[in-house]
Amino acid sequence: MVVSCGLSNSGIAHHIAYAPSHLPVGVRRLISVKGSVVNPRCEVALERNDDVRSPLTVTSSSVSALEALKTSAADRYTKERSSVMVIGISFHTAPVDIREKLSIPEAQLPQAISELCALNHIEEAAVLSTCNRMEIYVVALSQHRGVKEVTEWMSKVSGVPVSEISQHQFLLHNKDATKHLFEVSAGLDSLVLGEGQILSQVKHVVKVAQGVPGFDRKISGLFKHAITVGKRVRTETKISSGSVSVSSAAVELAQMKLPESSYDSVRVLVVGAGKMGKLVIKHLVAKGCTKMVVVNRTEDKVNAIRDECNDVEIVYQPFSELLSCASESDVIFTCTASETPLFLKEQVETFPTLTSQSQRMFVDISVPRNVDSHVSDLETARVYNVDDLKEVVEANKEDRLRKAKEAQLIISEEVHEFEAWKDSLETVPTLKKLRAYAERIRASEFEKCVEKMGDLTKKQKVAIHGLSKGIVNKLLEGPMQHLRSDENEGRTLDEILENMHTLNRIFGLDTEISILEEKIRSKMEKAKNLP
Repeated sequence: MVVSCGLSNSGIAHHIAYAPSHLPVGVRRLISVKGSVVNPRCEVALERNDDVRSPLTVTSSSVSALEALKTSAADRYTKERSSVMVIGISFHTAPVDIREKLSIPEAQLPQAISELCALNHIEEAAVLSTCNRMEIYVVALSQHRGVKEVTEWMSKVSGVPVSEISQHQFLLHNKDATKHLFEVSAGLDSLVLGEGQILSQVKHVVKVAQGVPGFDRKISGLFKHAITVGKRVRTETKISSGSVSVSSAAVELAQMKLPESSYDSVRVLVVGAGKMGKLVIKHLVAKGCTKMVVVNRTEDKVNAIRDECNDVEIVYQPFSELLSCASESDVIFTCTASETPLFLKEQVETFPTLTSQSQRMFVDISVPRNVDSHVSDLETARVYNVDDLKEVVEANKEDRLRKAKEAQLIISEEVHEFEAWKDSLETVPTLKKLRAYAERIRASEFEKCVEKMGDLTKKQKVAIHGLSKGIVNKLLEGPMQHLRSDENEGRTLDEILENMHTLNRIFGLDTEISILEEKIRSKMEKAKNLP
């Protein structure tokens, strides 16, 4: 799994470049402008250090940070609503040696979400890690400060300098971030256009993050909607038919590089019997391979695969026999979760020379890599990794691109639907505050009425209470209705949000100011009290 995000301390470049129109569907390329790297769809730039300090410099040294925050909250935070953002790297923007440096193990993903949401300006978070990408999705109370905090967190946990991360990162927010995740889930941003494995990985994010504090309404809603989009695209366009996954691309690459005369005699070793290893085995079988050796820590998974593959000889070997098995193999596929290389140069150079071909082939689809990069220096070895699979994906390109255009129409519809749902959430605080405001007035007037009327029976009090409730409900019915999204009423999102701002002004609710300030103050107070 790979992790990434990044920006320089001084922020993203203040120059915006636009990608050429011929770039492939779903590709997010970094464009270099005057020595700075930016994303063509990125619209958010980090503030410079002096900008970050400026709200506090106008106050006296005796004023606390919280007091300074209170006096400047309206100016600093309420000019923008909370934003959904994605900060990350992918195979489009960074080579494998950079991606593996930023790798986060699956077991640490819940902890990563919790740590991200502990940052002052991050409210919700999720992490999508695969061999081809690492993307951090957040709801940020401030776009600028949120990006800065996430970037610095990434640098801290990975040990990679912010300056190095910024050379390979991309940033999208709000509608663009939503569209990007939908394209990812649909397989439009994959190395192999339309591949299906990424949808399973998006589902896994929801499974792992469910119940983790910080994987809340907006981010969980975004990922669940992305799953729906991925399923719909595959059902309606059949984009996955005829295309290949990373695992099948690895098998096809090996087949392309082998002499045709050696297909029947080549000795195959698969290292790892997890999800990727199982797919490699199945694709080998589909290509006509009838015998292979599988090295895995336990035999149970190998037995299960053997039961699914009839008429194929699958020989299990424990990890203690890894080097011995590799020395007797012509083609070695590695697909484990090991965080350290399984094959080093000094080990491979001791392997006996092959008689069937001049070089032993390593096809490494693991991130971090299982085969040390120096192995490729040997004349007796050829090493391919996930970045070398690009030459395999040209088959059926025209058909898949046509289906991708159909998929984009579906994604546009789904983005509009999700954004409508997300924007409707902005009115919820106003609804609650308006009802609470009315309830306070009703309760106060009810008490005054009861006191003036003297002794009343329980039945009379209930009747008066019901009358007051009924009046308030009737008066609130119109304003409440104009804050809800109802297709039958024909109100646009802009109209609903304008109604929200109008009610805030009329009743003095100050919803956005109070909520943003309250959230940020609470986070800062917690950070202040930490040991």
